[in-house]
Amino acid sequence: MDKPSQNETEQQINKEYHQFIVERNHPCIMANTVFSMGDYNLKIYDNFGSAATAIELVKALNQYLESYNFDDHHFKTFIAVFPDSKPTTEKEFENLLWNQLQNIHEKDSKAWDPKVSKNPHDDHFSFSIGGHAFYIVGMHPKSSRIARQSPYPTLVFNLHLQFEKLREMGVYRKIRDKIRERDLALQGSINPVLEDFGKNSEARQYSGRNIEKNWKCPFQP
Repeated sequence: MDKPSQNETEQQINKEYHQFIVERNHPCIMANTVFSMGDYNLKIYDNFGSAATAIELVKALNQYLESYNFDDHHFKTFIAVFPDSKPTTEKEFENLLWNQLQNIHEKDSKAWDPKVSKNPHDDHFSFSIGGHAFYIVGMHPKSSRIARQSPYPTLVFNLHLQFEKLREMGVYRKIRDKIRERDLALQGSINPVLEDFGKNSEARQYSGRNIEKNWKCPFQP
């Protein structure tokens, strides 16, 4: 049997993520909206964690930023999928995630977004790419959180601006509480690492693992 083409592979993976988010009624209502409306950019990469992949990601994310309309409330997200990566534990995935983010930072020529801290232990830390702050969601099949058990290891890049706009619109708390309510119904508990921005470093949330209280982020700005 012939090996599937790149286009056929991308179509199949897009279908799997549509099933994971929309058909299984993912607790994140924002993710459901983005997928239902097709407002996402999903790209496939090899060599999760590598410097070579970081070069590709920085280029793709800068293109995403160039096409993003910062003036409206129409949200879009960028999703990087690593189908060839097979981490067997949450800690292994976490290490790959931070290796990838470290390499992205080192390949990114733009200054850190001045609206957020670059210190991963600071309560106002958020990751910056192309001069814009991003909230990163790591997902993978071995996650202990059902909501993060994506078909393949995945990094979701959500602009921090989107959360600020939800606050400006007066709907942030309502959406946050609804997502947590749905996550509770799905798993019987709310993800223990989730906190609002400014209460603790959001770096603690990126991998989805229930990290230790004395955890030290490996990222070096």
